[in-house]
Amino acid sequence: MIFESHAHYDDEAFDEDRDELLSGLKEKGIGCVMNISSSLSSVRTTLALAKKYPFVYAAVGIHPTDTGELDEENFEWLKKQCREEKVLAVGEIGLDYYWDNVDRDIQKKWFARQLALANEVKLPVVVHSRDAAKDTLDVMKAAEAVGKRGVIHCFSYTKESAREFLDMGYLIGVGGVVTFQNAKKLKECVEYLPMDAILLETDSPYLAPVPYRGKRNCSLYLPYVVAEIARIKGVSEEEVIEITEENAKRLFMDGLQIKI
Repeated sequence: MIFESHAHYDDEAFDEDRDELLSGLKEKGIGCVMNISSSLSSVRTTLALAKKYPFVYAAVGIHPTDTGELDEENFEWLKKQCREEKVLAVGEIGLDYYWDNVDRDIQKKWFARQLALANEVKLPVVVHSRDAAKDTLDVMKAAEAVGKRGVIHCFSYTKESAREFLDMGYLIGVGGVVTFQNAKKLKECVEYLPMDAILLETDSPYLAPVPYRGKRNCSLYLPYVVAEIARIKGVSEEEVIEITEENAKRLFMDGLQIKI
């Protein structure tokens, strides 16, 4: 079964058909979904989804572009949510210099704090890093995140950067962008990466693969990502599904008594 490692099904883009879509995923080969929060409000909606659907699990954390809403009081609240049932990760957290709508020092502060939080509650991290490869690595190294568990979501850097993250013990999230004709850099990374370092993700409702590029994304489109990874790696689609599922279980569920 496909393990969807990064989706945002609490997004308003799914308000009209959320239950119908999610209820039909299992029969279409999607075994598990990690719903990833990005703001204080989405922590609440993500936890609600995880409580409603047995195969949906939660990551709680504040996206870099939303770190302006953090203070000590709601950070303590966030810490409590990390101990809720079915929370399997802290995320998505990190740095975003593309939108750059929050001061970079503030982004770095709360990225480091959330890395420390993940260490405290013994959860892996889901890292968002856009146009900020060096600073992301620097913050993670300063926070002693080397050797911890996590994934670099929606990877967009070079294979040399991928090697640095792999050496730190992190997996790489690959989604619909890998199907884009102009995604040469990501295709090279996928070719370079060992299969046991790759997770499947959509970032739904964003970044739909070809042939749905520009439309609302969802986990049902992951077979297109699987097919492209299989083509690049010269392996079967079944092998891609099997290995990436095991990678996700190892990252998010290792040592936990979870039946899926």
